[in-house]
Amino acid sequence: MMLAGGCAVMLASPAAAEVDAVVRQALELHSAGRAGQAYALLEPQQDVRAADPDYNYILGLSAADSGRLAEAILAFQRVLALQPDHSQARAELARAYAMAGDIDTAREQFDTVVNDPSLPDPVRQRFDRIVRDYDRQIAGGGTSISGFADIAGGYDSNINGATDDDTIVIPLFAAFGPGALGPGAREQDKGFYEAQAGISGVSAVSRQTRIFVSFLGTGRDHIDSGAFDQLAITGTAGIGHTLANRDVVSFSVQAQQFWFGQRSFRKSVGAVGQYTKRLANGEALSFSGEYFRLNFDRDPLRDADRYGVGLAYSARTSIISLSGGHEETRRNAGDHLSFDYLRANIGVEQPVARGLALVAGVGGQIRRHDASDPLFLARRKDEQIDLAAGLKVRLTDNLYARPRVTYTRNWSNFALYDYQRATVSFGLRYEF
Repeated sequence: MMLAGGCAVMLASPAAAEVDAVVRQALELHSAGRAGQAYALLEPQQDVRAADPDYNYILGLSAADSGRLAEAILAFQRVLALQPDHSQARAELARAYAMAGDIDTAREQFDTVVNDPSLPDPVRQRFDRIVRDYDRQIAGGGTSISGFADIAGGYDSNINGATDDDTIVIPLFAAFGPGALGPGAREQDKGFYEAQAGISGVSAVSRQTRIFVSFLGTGRDHIDSGAFDQLAITGTAGIGHTLANRDVVSFSVQAQQFWFGQRSFRKSVGAVGQYTKRLANGEALSFSGEYFRLNFDRDPLRDADRYGVGLAYSARTSIISLSGGHEETRRNAGDHLSFDYLRANIGVEQPVARGLALVAGVGGQIRRHDASDPLFLARRKDEQIDLAAGLKVRLTDNLYARPRVTYTRNWSNFALYDYQRATVSFGLRYEF
């Protein structure tokens, strides 16, 4: 029997030598992990061997383990029609139903198996555990909690994202010639350390519906400079519902408090809706929409409403995302601070050896402001690219080392915002 953990396969009945050779060859292929080849060997004989339980049993195993679940279910049903007491076929039929997403029927089939008095106790105990797992899935999966903590330190060539020019010409005051920039408006390099921690919980309301909540804290401190230190706390709560086709619809609300230079800088609150389409091989396609209200503590002209939409494709080792939207200031006097934006990102975490993965990302964004800036007498235009590369080294089951380098280049038609930035850091991350 080929359930998780593995048991020996026992053929249902004797067969002729020629027939037995085909079945045994298929069994050898299946046992070697070549289920697709075993299925290809057996499939052409379905019409003439529909009444052979040995044949149908191995055909069902090969079909199930090569992703042909509907054919596997039919094959095991044919075995049981001929031999109703074949507990191995019934257990495999339950597994096929579970793989196809029909947990209720899988649970019923296993219930029949564990009530078989001839079943050995060790096998019965193992099946009891499987039944309990199915019961949890039928109830919605219970509650789970996960989280992480991350600390890192390194060097930042431009902690304030500023130009490296000492002077610039401001068009409104062009008659006075170039103006000297103060220290806070020029590029500053510093060492830094930062920390992040997050915790999230998911609880089932029903089999299809779950509620979730999470909290995330991030902080960054610059050595010998507090003017550009940052701290943010974000809370999210929402509900997700799995549809009959296994797609997921979710809605969440989110609030954030952000401190800059050790003072409260911005508060935001909003909502996010998302639809996730499940694809083959663990891949998914997500569509999202969001709205946020932004309130700036010391700069009311920047208070704004942000609207955005997004599209993301995720695979086992990579994710590609595209998003765009508009941020509209709520006061006409701040219209030059309103802007459209478009972002694109690609992230990869590719294992290269046991316990070692290469982590890399490339992203870009474009921003176009709505109105002319009163000082620069033009509409601001920015194009930015972000590059990152690093390693994720597993030290224990839950602890990782993360050396990392990043580079950012922002091109702007306003010299004050035209800059480049590089960082190098080393961190440790604990996940639970």
